Amino acid sequence: MNLDFSIATEGDALALKALHNAVSGAFLLRYRFGPWSVTTETDMLLLIRNSRCIVAWSFGSIVGTLHLRTKKPWAVHIPYFTRVKKALYLTEMAVFPTMQRQGIGRMLLEEATRQARAWPAGAIRLDTFDADAGAGGFYAKCGFREVGRMRDRRGLPLIFFELLL
Repeated sequence: MNLDFSIATEGDALALKALHNAVSGAFLLRYRFGPWSVTTETDMLLLIRNSRCIVAWSFGSIVGTLHLRTKKPWAVHIPYFTRVKKALYLTEMAVFPTMQRQGIGRMLLEEATRQARAWPAGAIRLDTFDADAGAGGFYAKCGFREVGRMRDRRGLPLIFFELLL
């Protein structure tokens, strides 16, 4: 698949809202219970303003996205990770449901890695659910290393991953 990548602008907020809500809806249908929620345009504008939002485009449509942040998300437990000068945190990764399993997620991670190296950062860190809806196996296949597990404050099991750059 041939993709183009860009950094999201505020003009992309509605399309990103639609993407995230499509993924949340697919998760609700497939897994029923879970921490997925509907995203608003305001949520997307905040993410665009407070992170580097990488967007994957195919034929003029947004098909995937992820966010890189310098601020640690609340669920990430620092003692599990390797000490580096600067870490980036990968959050809010989504690929449109009908486009999944076509390599878009892997290509997004490759683009995120290129950008993180240029930032410069020493690692990309993330957390994912340790459940059927989690993406731990995907991140491991993409070169991320599992560094720890715990339950978050809601009692949900998490796995922490990092990619040293």
